[in-house]
Order: sequence, then C-alpha cells, then structure tokens
Amino acid sequence: MFNLLQHRKPSKKEAVISILIVFFILGFPMIAIRDMVPHIPILLALICLIVYGRARGISFDKMQDSMAESVHTSMGAIYLFFFIGILVTALMISGAIPSLIYFGLDIISSKTFYLSSFLATAIIGIAIGSSLTTVATLGVALMSVSNAFGLNPAITAGAIVSGAFFGDKMSPLSDTTGIAASIVGIDLFDHIKNMMYTTIPAFIVSAIAFTLMSLGQEAASLDGIESFRSSILATGLVHPYSLLAFGVLILLSIRRIPAVLTLIYTSLASLLISKLHSSYSMGQLAKFFFDGFSMDGLSQDIGSLVSRGGISSMFFTMTIVILALSLGGLLFGLGIIPSILNSLNQVLDSPSRVSTCVVATALGVNLIVGEQYLSILLAGRTFKPIYDQLGLHPKNLSRTLEDSGTVINPLVPWGVCGAFSTSMLGVATLAYLPFAIFCYTSLILTVVVGLTGLTMTRSDVLP
Repeated sequence: MFNLLQHRKPSKKEAVISILIVFFILGFPMIAIRDMVPHIPILLALICLIVYGRARGISFDKMQDSMAESVHTSMGAIYLFFFIGILVTALMISGAIPSLIYFGLDIISSKTFYLSSFLATAIIGIAIGSSLTTVATLGVALMSVSNAFGLNPAITAGAIVSGAFFGDKMSPLSDTTGIAASIVGIDLFDHIKNMMYTTIPAFIVSAIAFTLMSLGQEAASLDGIESFRSSILATGLVHPYSLLAFGVLILLSIRRIPAVLTLIYTSLASLLISKLHSSYSMGQLAKFFFDGFSMDGLSQDIGSLVSRGGISSMFFTMTIVILALSLGGLLFGLGIIPSILNSLNQVLDSPSRVSTCVVATALGVNLIVGEQYLSILLAGRTFKPIYDQLGLHPKNLSRTLEDSGTVINPLVPWGVCGAFSTSMLGVATLAYLPFAIFCYTSLILTVVVGLTGLTMTRSDVLP
C-alpha cells in the first residue's frame, strides 16, 4: 500500500483532523448502538472520505483506483478465508474437531479446576479457531460447574477467556490470525510460529498463576462436564483415528508448505478419513462446504459447537477485510496517512519506537471502536511502510498486532468480545479482567520485545 499513488498532500493539521473524524465515525456507532456490525461504520467512513475527496477536487475514478489497488494487494487473504471455511467443514465431517474436544475434556480436574479450565478452553480454541464459540459452549459449561460448587466466578471466567483467546490466537482456523498474517503479507504458519516468542511465555505464566490459584481448592463434582462429553459422544462424530487430520496439518506446517496448500491437503485428508464412518452424497458435501456442517436433533449447545465451517461462514470476515482495505487505500490515496507518517518519520526511527506506536494504536482502536478486526487492519496497514523502511520483517508487525489487538478486545467492556464474554459467562468484564492473565501478559511481553529488540527479525533474514 506504501506504493499507492497519493493524489494530494494535505497539511499535518488537516490530516490529523481527518483521521480523528474517521475514528469518531468508526467508534461512536460501535459504542452507542447495540448489536452494530462494523461494516456499517466503515461504509459511513468511506462515504465521508469520498465526499471529502470530491470537495478537494479528487475525481471518483482516482479514489476508486486507490481502494481497488489496496484490496488487490491483499487478495491472498480473501483466498485464504475461502479455504479456511472449507477446512473447518472437512474437519467436522471427519470428526477431527469433535474428537479433539471429547478427548481434550479429559484434562478437566476437580482439584485444579482453574488450570484445567484454562487448558481445556485453549485446546478447544485451537481446534475450532473461534474464541467466542469456545466461550459460548465449553465456557458456559465450565461456569455452571464453578457456580454450583461455590468457586470464584471471576477467576473461572478469566481462565476461560485466557484459554479461549490463546486458542484463537494460535489457531490456523482463526479469522483474526489469518487477517494479521495477510494484512502484512506473510505466510500464515510463519506468523503463528513467530507468535510463539511471546505466546508461549504468556501461556506458561498463565498456567503457573492458575495452578497457584487452584491450590487448596475443594474437590468438586464434574457431572456437568461429563454430561457435556456424553453429548459430544452421542453425535457419532468421535473417532480416535480422526485426529490424524490434525497430524497432517501439523506436519505440513512444519515442512513449511504454503498455507493455502496446507489447508487444501488437510481438507482432502479429512475427507478420506470421513469415508471410514460416513457416506454423504456429493450433494450433501457441496451443501456442507458452502453452508457449513450441520446435524439434526442436537441440543443448542452441541449444535452451535458442531455446526461450523463453510464458505458462507467466512463472508463476514471477507467483507470486513475488503471494506477495511478499501478504507485504508482511500486514506492513503487522499494523502491522510502519508501526511501523518511523514510527520512521524523523525520520531519513529527505531524498532522500539515504532513497536510502541503500533501497540498504542491497536490499543486505541480497541478502546475507541471496540473492534479487534479494525485494530489489526488499521494499525497493520498504517505501520507496515515504516517497518519496511526500518528493515524489519513484517512478521514482527503481525505478532505485535495480535498481542495488542486480538487478545485485548475481551478486556474492553464495550468491545465486541468483552460484551459477548460477559453476556455468556455472567461475569462483568472488569471483574474477570485481573484474571484474564494470558491476555494482558501477551501485551506486556510484546512491549518488552519491542523495547529490547529481542526476537525482532530483520527483513533480510528469510522467514
């Protein structure tokens, strides 16, 4: 996007005022209007920028070219989301995801309930690639057990949120993970591996903390969890050999096979595995791959967990990516972001300063707009040119975006993830915030990494 044609050069004052207005247009509807989807504020911002551009004498064709060119530079993301939707469906059909959930719930222990909740939701989060689905299904079941036996609901909720967002962050099936990688133009699995430098330490710190908080905890009955496992087993989708599909996924990623090819090969392997226990027709498979896998006669909790995948499930993400990229292209084409970046060039002259600025921007968008997608998209597109100028590999940027964008949203009471988690778990966001240890530890570690330069990779080093 840094090479986009700049159609005018506004003053620094005009650029700052313009970007503040854009943030207001994006943020106010998200905060003030219940159930507002981010697409509408982005469209409103686009309309206002187009009107602003015309008032400054810029033709619509030039502005349209800026938007289209910006989308063109990230078409790989659009293709990636198509294949993620297909892979999730294939993993459901083969039974890989239900099997991982079923066997993963074996780690729940009544003597270390907080730690077990953290580990279980982390495993399920990775398996399904959705923090919110993990919170709304397994998280609700864990809260029921916690409340029934008088355990601290805030600690339980913090453990659930920490595990769910660890899984979301590290899962190749997660839309935020795919967005962070694609927005800066790197391979999905290179992005995931690079995140381990901050994610694994944050995971270890969280596990130790929840272990300590579990000490002295009275033993509790886990009838609720066993009922949940029984319901999953009753679907007929649990088969130990189905876990081979995840083995294929891990093996291909280790061998550095490109992300799209890895998703395709794993999907094919999953379909072959499914032939051992199912006989869906071509028509049924086609419907599943478009609309997502589904089964009749399931309870609401299990149905929402199993009914996932499909190309259509990616439309929300793909459309917001296209709109946000268009917004970024227009901000560049109208000279708003270049003007701000030029004024910051003398300040952002080191990895520590630019990393700190990325963190502040991603945090600011989360706090103002309450939307994790926009925190990744806007900060990523704004600061990638500066990372290029400093010779820093873009995977440093994508990691920082996730550490200060993806996992922070559930800590914002008016944020999409924060509000959702509170409504599902019945615990106020500010109440579980101190115990959502993984989320804010990730932020702290990425700030430390930025200030010290540890694990920061130069662009001349192959990813």
